[in-house]
Amino acid sequence: MGGRIKIKKFKLKTWQLLILLVPLLFIDATMMRADHIRMTELRDAVLTADEENDDEKIAATLAELKSFVFSNIVINVVDDNGNQKVMFGTGPFYLEHQYLRAANKALEEAEKTIANDNNPNGNIYAMAGEVCRPQAIANGWAWDNPNYINCMMTEIQKYPSSEDLQDQIIASLPSTELYRHNYASPMWAPTFTGFMLLITLIIIVVIFIRVVIWAVLHISLLFIR
Repeated sequence: MGGRIKIKKFKLKTWQLLILLVPLLFIDATMMRADHIRMTELRDAVLTADEENDDEKIAATLAELKSFVFSNIVINVVDDNGNQKVMFGTGPFYLEHQYLRAANKALEEAEKTIANDNNPNGNIYAMAGEVCRPQAIANGWAWDNPNYINCMMTEIQKYPSSEDLQDQIIASLPSTELYRHNYASPMWAPTFTGFMLLITLIIIVVIFIRVVIWAVLHISLLFIR
């Protein structure tokens, strides 16, 4: 009785930490890849909804993608003018079909305006359509195809007296930035992946400090001798 309980300190050696680091790095890479794949799936769901012209589904899938990216560590490699760039998040992506629907609607409104306009050249929109519609049919363009929209704008701009109407049409076209999305993820998040990365970082720092101390001590011994 009265004896004291001795607590033995448990301390991993540097070589043991190095061995432990190997599986930790593998787990980190696996978890980060899983988060990246999940982000890609959610982003593809947004693009699929865009292709289906389903605005409600687009809003729902965008919200799900945004929530996931904002609460997880997502590392992505994106193309930046031909250069591969590593970034945290989705990288920029565009809702092309939603934009084209909005642009086509703006052109339809412009058609009504031009049809009621007392332009000396007549109904400029109809004249542009006579040129562009055969091209659309020959090339299989839908009326919301960017090639068709560009053709219409090019033909309308051939009439100097329609300058005010051109400005009106251009002003009515929606900005492409409204349909461009780029969600950034945090560099660290309180998820399983985040805590595994934190543990790995701590072990790397401990190993680095021990190696530095070992090197300093051995260099000092050289001068003492």
